[in-house]
Amino acid sequence: MDLMKGKKGIIFGVSNTHGIAYGIAKQLHDAGADIAFTYAGEAMEKRVRPIAEGMDAKLIMSCDVTNEAEVEAVFKECEKIYGKLDFVVHAVAFAPKEDLMGRFVDTSKEGWDIALGVSAYSLVRICRHAERLMNEGSSIFALTYLGSVLSVPSYNVMGVAKAALESAMRFLAVDLGPKGIRVNCLSSGPVKTLASMGIAGFSKMLKAGAMRAPMKRNVALEDVGKAGLYLASDLSSGTTGEVIYVDCGCHSAYASAEEMDVLANAEA
Repeated sequence: MDLMKGKKGIIFGVSNTHGIAYGIAKQLHDAGADIAFTYAGEAMEKRVRPIAEGMDAKLIMSCDVTNEAEVEAVFKECEKIYGKLDFVVHAVAFAPKEDLMGRFVDTSKEGWDIALGVSAYSLVRICRHAERLMNEGSSIFALTYLGSVLSVPSYNVMGVAKAALESAMRFLAVDLGPKGIRVNCLSSGPVKTLASMGIAGFSKMLKAGAMRAPMKRNVALEDVGKAGLYLASDLSSGTTGEVIYVDCGCHSAYASAEEMDVLANAEA
């Protein structure tokens, strides 16, 4: 398949072969895209570089998305190597572990600032520097999660950060739309990744998601990757300012019949 043949772009946030960002990168690469990769410091380089080299990346560069100068440097290098870009994928998120535990009301100010800075404001920063390099008809999208609109146990301040990310996306879609640049969010259901396994009670989240989802299963990396391919490609030429859910319909259901039966039996 050559859906992305001749298309050039960059992915911020690939960290291993089990993550959502990798699932998207693989689909884009298999479809013919030329992808640049960034990694967060020397510690991550040993994980990311083999992945990027395996996809014939012309640019593999360290980037701290909270550092204006580093983000600017990445796009200057992109301009030297690629000229113009057709897609940018934002797959960066972080919150201190202690602020993902316990009660949300105990969230620290420092944890709040870190979570929103890394996970949400970074999209604004990336768009600001990407704008001048984006071709007409290009796409920028970020990864989000249902915790942006619903309270999810142990997601805490990250839910607030994802809500901010989605809101920022809508304003960015308005700013960049006149230049033919689409901006969207991709909301994946829970997937077994190294990052997600650090969330307390994640195995229960997987079971609950499969029970509630109309399709009675959780999404696979391939499902999310294909949705990312859609957003990055010309197939989504008329889609902007949207949150695209890829969660087997979990977000659309109040409760499954099985859950209602469990509650009924508990009350009895």
